[in-house]
Amino acid sequence: MKGQEPTLEVERAMVARGELLVCLDEVGRGSLAGPVSVGMLVIDPWSENAPAGIRDSKELSVAERVRLEPLVRAWAVAAAVGHASPAEIDEHGIVAALRLAGRRAWATCSTQWDAPGRRGVPGQRPTRALLDGNLDWLTPPTADLFGAAFGETQPGDDEGLPVVGLAVSTRVKGDRDCLGVGAASIIAKVERDALMESLHERFPAYGWEKNKGYGSVAHRAAIVAEGATEVHRRSWKLT
Repeated sequence: MKGQEPTLEVERAMVARGELLVCLDEVGRGSLAGPVSVGMLVIDPWSENAPAGIRDSKELSVAERVRLEPLVRAWAVAAAVGHASPAEIDEHGIVAALRLAGRRAWATCSTQWDAPGRRGVPGQRPTRALLDGNLDWLTPPTADLFGAAFGETQPGDDEGLPVVGLAVSTRVKGDRDCLGVGAASIIAKVERDALMESLHERFPAYGWEKNKGYGSVAHRAAIVAEGATEVHRRSWKLT
């Protein structure tokens, strides 16, 4: 049964009319295989044109998510999904990997501001972000003197990715309560599910077309029988 219908009440309380807001949600954080993915939407919360039926992606059927995904992208001023690979999760840890995926999404969104036909005012940039959960994984940690002395960098610096310099607010159950965050969860879920289905074609023993890389009984049994693949998170407890 579906839960409550999300609104833009929280988003509208964060920015004035005419200002833009970034909404984010992640998918795949607890998966044993595949990337962690961050959906990012830049929206005008005061717009009256949000697609009907948006909810937390977990409350929607596959068909509903797939139907809504292009409508969400068309509604947003900018939209992107960023990914961090299993190898990057193993190397940097899940929090830094989430930040890396967010930076990749931000880099893509930053190319869309003034694209023909996009919503919003040309040249307008958001300054605030709303993130699902209670952990701000998007803001880079403050460098200490030791790290600064040795030129410590963040994942993605070697790609020339921009730092997401936004004032971040977190909201527990934001994907349930906040329409913008729920919409971000939809684009992230649809894109990551498609990636896992394509990986299933290469590694059919693990059932990723159904479990999407999460630790189902059948998935864990396949790891025991077949071993871990190159797209499993080797630093995690897999069985």
